Order: sequence, then C-alpha cells, then structure tokens
Amino acid sequence: MPTIANYRGIIPAISTPFTNDNRIDEPALRKLASWLATHDGIVAVMTNGHTGEVFALDPEERAEVTRIVADELKGKLPVISSVVCEGLTDAAHHAKLAKQAGAVGIDVMPPHHWLRFGFHADHATTYFQNIYDAVGLDLICHVYPAWTRASYSSALLADLARLPYVQAFKVGQRDMSKYARDIKAIRDADATKAILTCHDEYLLASMVQGVDGALVGFASAIPQLIIDLWNAVKAGDLHKAMAVQAKITPIKEAVYGAGEPTGEAHARMKAAMRHAGVIANDHVRPPTHAPSAQELEVIKAALAQAGLLKA
Repeated sequence: MPTIANYRGIIPAISTPFTNDNRIDEPALRKLASWLATHDGIVAVMTNGHTGEVFALDPEERAEVTRIVADELKGKLPVISSVVCEGLTDAAHHAKLAKQAGAVGIDVMPPHHWLRFGFHADHATTYFQNIYDAVGLDLICHVYPAWTRASYSSALLADLARLPYVQAFKVGQRDMSKYARDIKAIRDADATKAILTCHDEYLLASMVQGVDGALVGFASAIPQLIIDLWNAVKAGDLHKAMAVQAKITPIKEAVYGAGEPTGEAHARMKAAMRHAGVIANDHVRPPTHAPSAQELEVIKAALAQAGLLKA
C-alpha cells in the first residue's frame, strides 16, 4: 500500500534557513513549513532537495531537517525526503535516517557519479530496490535533465513505473520533446503513477502536457502563485494561466535567469523569500554566493511587480 495517499497537486521542495554561523535555523524552518501548510493545494512537502542546499548538509543534518519539518507538519502534510548518495549502502543508510526522522516517502536522486560515468538500466532498478528494501516507503523517481549522463531513457522510466513502490515521478528533462515521450511511456506503463513537473523555470509550458502537479523548489517561495497557475491549468483556463504566469515570469527571471536551477539561483530565491517576508534571514552556506546588489534590485523589482514585495 502507498505510504502517501495523494501526490496530485503542488509539493514544495523546502528551502533550509540557516543562521549566520551556518547552523540549521530550527524556528525559521518550522515557521516556513507551517506557512506552506496553510496553502490549499499543497499536498506534501519535500526536504533535502537541491533547493534545500542538500549538498551543504551532512547525513545527520539532512535527517535533522526532515525531523524538524515532519514534527512541525505532523497531522497536516506528509513529508518526503530526498536521498542523494553514491552507493547502495550509503543510500540505504540515508533512507533509514529519513524514515526515523519522520519521512513517509523518499525522493530518489540518481547517484552523481552517473553524471560522469553513465550507468546501466539495471543499476537504476537495483538502486531503487535497495532503497525500498531498506525502508518500505513510497519512492519518487527524480528525473535528471536529458543532457546529463544520469538521464533515464523512456524505456527505463516505464520499467520504474511498473515497480509497485515507485509512486511518483519528479520530471525535469529540460528537453520538451523527451519530456512528452517520457510522460507517455510512464502513462502507458502504469497510468496510476503521479507525474510532477520540476521545471521551475518554465512552469506553464510543462504543466499543460498532462502532468499531475509540480514538485518544485520555487513553490517554497511563491506557493500561492504556483497553486493558482496549476488550478487554472486544471480548469483548462489558458487565459487565466497565462495571466498568472505573467506574474511568475519576472520573479523566475530574477531567480533563475535564462538557465536551470543552480546553487546561486537557490541563493537568489532565498533573497526573494526574505524580501517577500517569507523568511527573515537569507543566509546560504559557502561556497554558494549570495546575490549581488544588482541582482537584489532585480529581485525586488520583480516582487514589486507581482505585489509580493514586503521589505
């Protein structure tokens, strides 16, 4: 049986607030998680994604972030934790820590040595099986961009969709042709599996292709706009969807520019969250760079245009 009842909607990959001396800011993280939970349309929250600066966190800190969020959202929303590791033993250990901390689903990022060396399809299926055997929780397949060597073929995605414990796909191909083929492959293999766009930088274009929602870090910053966009897409109201996207686009440009999410983009998103009154401190851990003064002015102008500028 699935450990999460509903993946269809908006799932923020939550940002991790830090103190100026690089500690996890527990009160701020609790406040952010609670605030996200007040938004109708958010169906879960994910910790330890790229937006959460997962690569700046050690294994115990990753578990601590999940513990804080899961404790804060107990009885309100389920919590998913990403696992990003390099081997089977490591992945099982991280998944167990996440489960002990309160996660009820695991987002499985591909091991990052695959980015350099590639992989065989059975490497991926073995990796997923190993994590499931360790914790018995729902798994979410995190699909990396098509240009990387860690990209999954359509055939492999279909195989993963047939696994009973893989309940959802976080799809971020950054190649709209492959995106469409992969969605069809997953649907043909098992139409019950949820497909969630993670294209923060072009939400509307990716939402209209028959997905079930979005699992994006950007929803940590502007959840209501993304919920409004998704509701308009679901209703088939393209004019309203375009109007909402028009509010999102300047903020998207200020945060992501013309590229994909990066560490510096996540720092710019934290700055946007601070100026929108979502968090009080936008500190990022080194070596990620904080936004420049010029970038901050662009961020504030974009928030003002959307009516979100608070400070």
